[in-house]
Amino acid sequence: MTDWNEQLSEMREEYDSVPLRKSDLKDCPLEQFSLWLEEAAGAGIPDSNACSLATVDEESRPVARAVLLKGMVDDCFVFYTNFKSRKAVQLGNSPSASMHFPWFAMQRQVMITGKVEKFEESKTEEYFRSRPYFSKLGAWASRQSEDLDSRETLEKAFIEAREKYGDDPPRPPYWGGLALKPETVEFWQGGPHRLHDRFLFERVEPNGWSVRRLYP
Repeated sequence: MTDWNEQLSEMREEYDSVPLRKSDLKDCPLEQFSLWLEEAAGAGIPDSNACSLATVDEESRPVARAVLLKGMVDDCFVFYTNFKSRKAVQLGNSPSASMHFPWFAMQRQVMITGKVEKFEESKTEEYFRSRPYFSKLGAWASRQSEDLDSRETLEKAFIEAREKYGDDPPRPPYWGGLALKPETVEFWQGGPHRLHDRFLFERVEPNGWSVRRLYP
């Protein structure tokens, strides 16, 4: 154990990005995010639309898990889930959440906070129709976050869904989209000697944003 702790203490990356200036940023953080996401995808970062979504449970304990960003609509970050899942239930009780996009291969990360609400029904239906066939069946087979006695039970549920719904599975009534409306968006870029660049955008009602630089 001691040897492993020594290895951990020695693990570090040296960053060498060109300093990020305020003048380099878009006035709107959503435009800046879109630009960085496009660059991350273009650089071949796996699952560049993946983020950690953090919520709080009924005892105010933080819980984080990975989700996939599936849209930026009406200034909101959209993802999809089973509404009976742990994250959806927690968001129903406390709608505040954060998203963290870790693009460390590019020496970048983005942190977003805001409130989450259900996404528009018609657009959720449109997205479900665009999903791969087996993903549609998976939405029926998984009772997300509930106890599961075996892998075989899950596979049986998948087969039963395929037999029941055939080639055109409908959207389950408990499955849909959630949209996070950002209140803050922070951009982080690694710099030499741990002199990282951090810029925090904060929403100014009704439709504006303020931005300030933070110490790393």
